[in-house]
Amino acid sequence: MNGICKQWSTRIAAVGLALVMAGCSSNSYPPLESSIAKQPLTTDPDHYDYRVGPGDSLNIFVWRNPEVSQSVTVRPDGKITTPLVEDVPVSGLTSTEIARKIEEQLSVYIKEPIVTVLVSGFIGPYSEQVRIIGEASEPQALPYREDMTLLDVMIAVGGLTEFADGNGASVVRIVDGEQKQYGIRIKDLIQGGDISANVNLLPGDVVIIPESWF
Repeated sequence: MNGICKQWSTRIAAVGLALVMAGCSSNSYPPLESSIAKQPLTTDPDHYDYRVGPGDSLNIFVWRNPEVSQSVTVRPDGKITTPLVEDVPVSGLTSTEIARKIEEQLSVYIKEPIVTVLVSGFIGPYSEQVRIIGEASEPQALPYREDMTLLDVMIAVGGLTEFADGNGASVVRIVDGEQKQYGIRIKDLIQGGDISANVNLLPGDVVIIPESWF
């Protein structure tokens, strides 16, 4: 009987130690530099140009060369492949910059190629997207649009949930390479109609909406 008790005591101790070790290992977190703290490509919203990202569709037109004109989708690695041109990095570039890059590579095969790139889909790089997390009705990442405001974003995500602390929300933004956090008043804006609570958003902003304690 004592032997059985000793065996169970040993097993319980082993399980307890495993749980403690698991709890200790779970306290190690990855650095923020690879996610929220990434510097947006657009630093001046007054001179905003849409930049292509994975998932965007590109219609590449090569003047007088229909055989190398094609519609392609930007791959998850940020590259595209077209006839005569393979693995071209395009993520983070404007459509004009992509056209010039393709012209440069096609010039090996075609004399003075003229390329036009049309973009559709409009997903953009992750660093340019505006993310809304927490107690929004539909948390999501949105492609930044010129002159985007907090009100525009809240319309897109369907407003707040019934559990949201709208006036306890904040915006995380990269300023001069440093991550900063600013308070915003979403409840006053969309439930109280206080338009003074509306603020401009910038590429790469993260809107965090916490849960209310009451």
